[in-house]
Amino acid sequence: MDLARLSGDPSSPVETPPVRTWERAREIARTTPGHALPAVERDLPDALGHALAGDLTARADLPAFDTAAMDGWAVAGAGPWRVRDGRVLAGDRAGPLAEGTALGIATGAELPPGATAVLRHEHGLVDESTGILSERAPTPLTAGRDVRPRGQECRTGQLLVPAGTTVTPAVLGLAAAAGWDRVAVHRRPAVELLVLGDELLDTGPPRGGRVRDALTPMLGPWLRCGSEPLGSHRVPDDAARLRDAISGSSADVVITTGGTAAGPTDFLHRVLAELGARLLVDSVAVRPGHPMLLAALPPTADGRSRWLAGLPGNPLAAVAGLVTLVHPLLSRLGGRADEGAQRLTAAADLPGHPRSTRLLPVAVRAGAATALSHDGPAMLRGLARSDGLAVVPPGGLPAGATVEVFAVPHPW
Repeated sequence: MDLARLSGDPSSPVETPPVRTWERAREIARTTPGHALPAVERDLPDALGHALAGDLTARADLPAFDTAAMDGWAVAGAGPWRVRDGRVLAGDRAGPLAEGTALGIATGAELPPGATAVLRHEHGLVDESTGILSERAPTPLTAGRDVRPRGQECRTGQLLVPAGTTVTPAVLGLAAAAGWDRVAVHRRPAVELLVLGDELLDTGPPRGGRVRDALTPMLGPWLRCGSEPLGSHRVPDDAARLRDAISGSSADVVITTGGTAAGPTDFLHRVLAELGARLLVDSVAVRPGHPMLLAALPPTADGRSRWLAGLPGNPLAAVAGLVTLVHPLLSRLGGRADEGAQRLTAAADLPGHPRSTRLLPVAVRAGAATALSHDGPAMLRGLARSDGLAVVPPGGLPAGATVEVFAVPHPW
């Protein structure tokens, strides 16, 4: 294919990739980096949001000792029991219990040696005159009742969470409980967002032929999911300014919005050619968002690889590009496991494009996906009410068919 727009020279034939299917475009974005970014060690709080660079294993049995699961009495053998003075609280240790004796105990406290069960507070009655504890439980007390035995959750060395898992608050808690202070995680890719266009307003309603910038407030938070944003910057419709912004960026991934087509102010292809970039994806058979692209930028002076994802300027089309190219690329660079899509049932017919994949905002209820209105490339009403984007093959899907739905990530 002769795309003279890449070089600005009509006599210069430039080979570019063919139009990619949606599936192939995602695969290229997912695999083209080859390897994740290097691993670094982080203190637990600082690891939040990163992907584990290695398996998280238990450094201790959990629980580390037999533990009371309820407030009550630790008892030894069959009742009734003679109550010993004192009470074991969490963090305390007590001496051995003799057969036929009991000792008050709090939830989370270590069972004394010799204890065989915990009798809940509400299931026991102490005769104050004799100090004898009797059972009044609805069922007879059995050995091990209301005891969390040592190693119930895991044993030392056991796999807890595999490499590639995103470190969530729950993973942080598990790592701490299992004895970790620092964990190895992949560095998250640094990302810079360049929003192109002279027609964009930052405040107020559309006016004077100009429209409000919906991309910066929408894409910026989404990019916090899996990356280290370096900020967003407005770039006017000027080829030289665009070239300077891309070449001067220190980001691992530069993301642009607009300028991917062949209009009078669409300079992105020309600028990429001038910079010596290599196009990996140039247009995808998907609606909305087909004029999206992915390019490998020339390496930095220290040999670091860089990429550029060019998203269309229409808001929903830009989100389609985010799901198609950006998220797979950032996941690979950040060492994340591929989360894939949910497989759901179409609650009603899902309309498709005659020749291209369609990404359709849908609501999900009880495992079924329903198409939402206001799904044009420049519209956001459907997306704002959606639970994700359904991947509808060419020609559409009938009610009852299985459909893949990609969740648009939430940065909170």
